[in-house]
Amino acid sequence: MFERLGRVIVHRKSRILAIFLIIFICAGAIGSLAFGRLDSGGYTNPKSESAKAYKYLQENFDIEDPAVVLIVDSGSRSVDDPTVTSDVLALTAELRQMQNISKTFSYWDLKAPQLKSTDGKAAYIFIYATKSDFDVLSKVAGVVTKTYGNKYRSLTLYATGTGVAGHAINGQISKDLAKSEAIAIPLTFLLLLFIFGGLVASATPLVVGVSAILGSFFVIFLISLLTDVSIFAINLITGLGLGLGIDYSLLIVNRFREELHRGLSVNDAVVKTVATAGRTVFFSGLTIMVTLGSMLIFPLYFLKSFGYAGITVVAMAVIGALIPLPAMLALLGNRIDKYAVRKSAITPKEHGGWANTAHFVMRRPVAVLVLTLIGLGIFAAPIKDIAFGQVDSQVLPKNHPAAVSARVVGERFPGRESVPVEFVIEDGTKFLGSAELKLYQAEIGSTDGILYLTDAVTSGRILRFTAIHSMAPRSLPAEALIDKLREIPAPVGTLIGGAAADYTDTQQGIADALPWALLWIAISVFLLLFIFTGSLLLPIKAVLLNMLSLGATLGVITWIFIDGHLANLFGGFTVTGTLDTGSVILIAVTTFGLSMDYEVFLISRIKEEYEAGKSNADAVAIGLQRSARIITAAAFVLAVVFGAFVLGGVTSIKMLGFGVAFAILLDATVVRGLLVPALMRLFGNANWWAPKQLKRFTLSH
Repeated sequence: MFERLGRVIVHRKSRILAIFLIIFICAGAIGSLAFGRLDSGGYTNPKSESAKAYKYLQENFDIEDPAVVLIVDSGSRSVDDPTVTSDVLALTAELRQMQNISKTFSYWDLKAPQLKSTDGKAAYIFIYATKSDFDVLSKVAGVVTKTYGNKYRSLTLYATGTGVAGHAINGQISKDLAKSEAIAIPLTFLLLLFIFGGLVASATPLVVGVSAILGSFFVIFLISLLTDVSIFAINLITGLGLGLGIDYSLLIVNRFREELHRGLSVNDAVVKTVATAGRTVFFSGLTIMVTLGSMLIFPLYFLKSFGYAGITVVAMAVIGALIPLPAMLALLGNRIDKYAVRKSAITPKEHGGWANTAHFVMRRPVAVLVLTLIGLGIFAAPIKDIAFGQVDSQVLPKNHPAAVSARVVGERFPGRESVPVEFVIEDGTKFLGSAELKLYQAEIGSTDGILYLTDAVTSGRILRFTAIHSMAPRSLPAEALIDKLREIPAPVGTLIGGAAADYTDTQQGIADALPWALLWIAISVFLLLFIFTGSLLLPIKAVLLNMLSLGATLGVITWIFIDGHLANLFGGFTVTGTLDTGSVILIAVTTFGLSMDYEVFLISRIKEEYEAGKSNADAVAIGLQRSARIITAAAFVLAVVFGAFVLGGVTSIKMLGFGVAFAILLDATVVRGLLVPALMRLFGNANWWAPKQLKRFTLSH
């Protein structure tokens, strides 16, 4: 199939390039419409108890989360001082005239003592948006914070709340990405020039990367017409599009050069490249796609969006590497090496540093294996302290206004009035005034962390009351509180909602989906690698080695971001005692997929040499020499791209950048360079064993 594809490409190369150019220009033009349709929310479990409670609150009580919670600090004066009251009334009158703001209420409207600080010199104003979707909340927060900053007349203002946190985090991420790209793009170009050895060859990743990115924008636009898609899918598309463009271009161009140096004509070299390296790219892409497809299992559309984006961009990268790139090579021919800047990168070598490393490892495989596993175990050891949370204002730099405001709430106010625990009882009017309801409320009120309960109110058949608690809603203590409250015997039809319950249900939804996602990855990757290698042992080894690599990465992340080591080296961040769950899943799935990408590159070349008659040891050495420099070069460039994220101000993005960079470098060097040859030496010819009746389902290399 791949050889036939190669022949079609070399005979219609000019037409193919012209058609693809037109297709991807049109795809980019239409795909740009996606940017206005993507959302910045998607962090909740839509099928959870808290989501059901929230729906009742919206439909029956017109309850919405405030877009902005303003803390008004009156300085040395009491909040009841007439001049303070006059300034606050003027401020709220202005706020009510602003676009997308539906209403406000405050301590000065209600004179409720629980809405003022313990020292009596600060109090709340709650600002509500006309719509409850995340984008509108964020827009309102942006306008309020930009208009007023932290001062209004004689008052000091601190802005917090759902919209403020979302607007601040998204804005900081945008700034960080711009800074990262300004550093990573020039460095990437220089590295590509060094790795490919010439100006012409170093431009080839653009063919694959740009086609993957533009094609993916078009597909994501189509998906956005059918379902919600997170704006952060764009970041994965651009990052993976560039990364796979580098990976696949290195593999294809290196093989093309190799065939030219063997004396093949340009057309025959292209056909041979597509038949060998092209097949590897195809199976590598399939492996990454099924790995990223596991994201679709999670209930949050924030995570589902990475599944949509990941599958799409990998598919587009494979198409770009298999069709327009070989067509371009067929047109360039020997000019692929034109404008050489490093001639040693142009000529492939069968013997060199990686072959020597492989022979060294295979002479003493047990010692290398034991020492490497001990090292990975040391890296993984801190994982015992791992704990998971979600993004809130604490991921921002400590001096960011939104982070400062969140600390003010915790330090100066006894309760979290803006984010209460909501209790909704379906058909609850029959319980109003009953002994059962009173007993239930009494047990809630006596639970540690609950400060007081509001009176029960009804709307139609639905009964509602709230409990004010003292802890940050998106935190481990809040999760423990919700678990305790749900253990209390409740009237039939009781639902517990609110921000803390939403956080708890989201974490639980991810935890429930995780085993199924892992099972999907393990089974699908095993089957694909078995078809590709014809071995039962190699797929098991690949999955286990990737798990070891991932464990070491999570251990190091825990040591840095939970235990707080090297915080200053990473630009400083708030140690919260947890890792963002979504970011950890994204790190794990992305790095697992890229690791399998490198595994396919390496095993493909080893198997090709083995089937050509080389001994197991020689096949490993030559395969490692031929592919390891491609793998390490691609990994190093990707590490630079993702490592630049560490320079940002959002902790979860720092963690994402460091985690991916560390994992792919560890995998491309230690795992592929040491563990793979050691294990393949120990297993010998058993590496390639499978029952004869199953061999017919595998590929020949």
